[in-house]
Amino acid sequence: MKENNQPQGQQINIELGEKEAEGIYSNLAIITHSPAEFILDFTRIVPGVPKAKVFARIITTPQHAKMLLRALNDNIEKYEASYGVINVEAPPQQSFGFVPKKDEKVN
Repeated sequence: MKENNQPQGQQINIELGEKEAEGIYSNLAIITHSPAEFILDFTRIVPGVPKAKVFARIITTPQHAKMLLRALNDNIEKYEASYGVINVEAPPQQSFGFVPKKDEKVN
């Protein structure tokens, strides 16, 4: 009999509360990091309002941040395969939200 030392897939039940199910709209993320963690602050910018409030803060390890990056990339590729390429070119007058830097290459 051959033993299988591979870990078994663990099933995790995830509970989604009513408030969390509503979600939070964000058009701006501020990302900072230290050697031990990444901090993602999600906010939204509204034209004509000079102040923005952080609606959610996620603190995670560098390893989980990289896994999130890979998962987002995988999902974006699947989305674009189904619905077409996502255009990230911001209108010239837009100076808020998730706007890539001029020299930043985005696929």
